[in-house]
Amino acid sequence: MSRPVPWDSIDLHSIRVLHTVLSERSVTRAAVRLGLHQPAVSAVLRRLRRLTGDALLVRGGGGLVPTAVAQRMIGPMGEILRQADGMLAAARAFDPAHSEHTFSVAASDYLDPWFLPRLVARLKAQAPHCRIDLQPLGGVPDYRQRLATGEVDVVIGNWPEVPGELHQGRLFGDEVVCLVAQHHPARRRGWTLPEWLAAEHVAPTALVPGTRGVIDEHLARRGLQRNIVVRCPHFGLIPAMVADSLLVLTTGRQYCERFTATLPVAIVPPPLDFPRLQYYQLWHDRTHHAPAAQWLRQTIRDVAAALVAPGGTGAAALPSMPSTRAAQAPGPSQAARTDR
Repeated sequence: MSRPVPWDSIDLHSIRVLHTVLSERSVTRAAVRLGLHQPAVSAVLRRLRRLTGDALLVRGGGGLVPTAVAQRMIGPMGEILRQADGMLAAARAFDPAHSEHTFSVAASDYLDPWFLPRLVARLKAQAPHCRIDLQPLGGVPDYRQRLATGEVDVVIGNWPEVPGELHQGRLFGDEVVCLVAQHHPARRRGWTLPEWLAAEHVAPTALVPGTRGVIDEHLARRGLQRNIVVRCPHFGLIPAMVADSLLVLTTGRQYCERFTATLPVAIVPPPLDFPRLQYYQLWHDRTHHAPAAQWLRQTIRDVAAALVAPGGTGAAALPSMPSTRAAQAPGPSQAARTDR
């Protein structure tokens, strides 16, 4: 019984040399094609002969011809070399027109009702063979784990604080406004802060039970609490609820403006100042340099920029800041880190 070949002794370089020698049927021509000296090619060939226990090449017909053993090796070696070349090419570049990559994005519909539809349209137009997995946005522990394990490539949303180990790319900022029905009294006479706090508010269901969103977090820091009478996990349904009731939705102007032409609703300012909402995409270091992930993040930035309302209507693009990440401390990132 022949001894098994110690495959850990055969490297990719040796396979490429042998495949070239067998294809050229000449050590001299193989050396020229590989850009090596002939003695170096001969040394590799001698080592492989010892490992396989076969001559691999013999003289015949005016030149060298593969043995039966070597002939059976040509096909598998070619496949190994093709797969290796493909693997390295995938690491070097991403070709959206031909890629069959699957992109996973976790996001909520509170960004803009047009954001996800236009993102999908852009991805399918530029990468027609790709697959897209849209997932609901979870709380901080959930999306940190999903990013770290590769379950999702990017999460998109707005957070008061961002985990320091994640990269952060700002998409746009937006003014906080209130959406009310056209028949709501506040549309005609406005409101005081006590009146606004006592009004019937509708708010999205918390991603993590017991936590507060950015609006209620800001109120809590000022010792205030609004009267939330409806919680809804589907943000896209809330404007229709507002249109047929006295409910008040407090969120970004850009989101609200998408409904003023199709529903009997109006935008009114809140009776106190809120910091601008900041929308981000977050990703893990494991995909920071991956070409496909870089292309996805750039596409997300492009779609977000195209959706920003022109003419100072409340949603203004932020200064370019493709990627930031805190070095050690938790909280919002401070040190800029380029997404390239």
